[in-house]
Amino acid sequence: MSIRSILVVAMLAVAAPSFAADEETGPWAGKAHLGYLATSGNTDHSSLNTGFEIGYTSAQWQHRLDAQAINSSEDKVTTAEAYDLGWKSERNLDEQNFLFGRLDWRKDRFSGYDEQFSQAVGYGRRLIDIEVHKLSAEVGVGARQSDLADGSNESETILSAGLAYTWQFSKTANLTQVIAIESGSANTYFESDTALSAKLLGNLALVASYTVKTNSDVPALAEKTDTYTALSLEYVF
Repeated sequence: MSIRSILVVAMLAVAAPSFAADEETGPWAGKAHLGYLATSGNTDHSSLNTGFEIGYTSAQWQHRLDAQAINSSEDKVTTAEAYDLGWKSERNLDEQNFLFGRLDWRKDRFSGYDEQFSQAVGYGRRLIDIEVHKLSAEVGVGARQSDLADGSNESETILSAGLAYTWQFSKTANLTQVIAIESGSANTYFESDTALSAKLLGNLALVASYTVKTNSDVPALAEKTDTYTALSLEYVF
């Protein structure tokens, strides 16, 4: 990491509010993150990653809305531009089992797929649910509509699967791993997101993440896999 990026993170941390989280929990919860890196000299480079997640819990229902945006440029030429928007609802059957429905929209200028929109319903189970470790898995079925960069489009039935793991290895730090798979007759989409979060002060945390997105079938000259490494500040509310 460059000295300039470290200074940016440090200044943002100092400028952030330093109050503690309210001990009382309500039906609403959320978090937002922002990361920015700029370098200059022989090469001018800048990157921005930002996003938020809002959740609402009511009786046996849990709802979540999340969004993310990534933009990167080098010498004033855009090298990465991606947007994600998702909605998920869960209906608890008991403490371990649940049903879910989800909508996911993705737009990636450089993936070979201009847009992908998927809908799925299915079953999930919390395999581990203790203070230190949490692991859940889910499987489902649905549909996906895709617009490719070459102007063609696809519409297909998909099978979906996912894993979500959290390791709270200290009072102020945790590691999360989320894997999502959508498999159809025309394409299989795979996404892995690994994040390490460390609390700085109050509701503010520093998060380092590594994301891999892969499409098994892409137009000619397009790369199948995109990777994103990010360092950002996260505020939990």
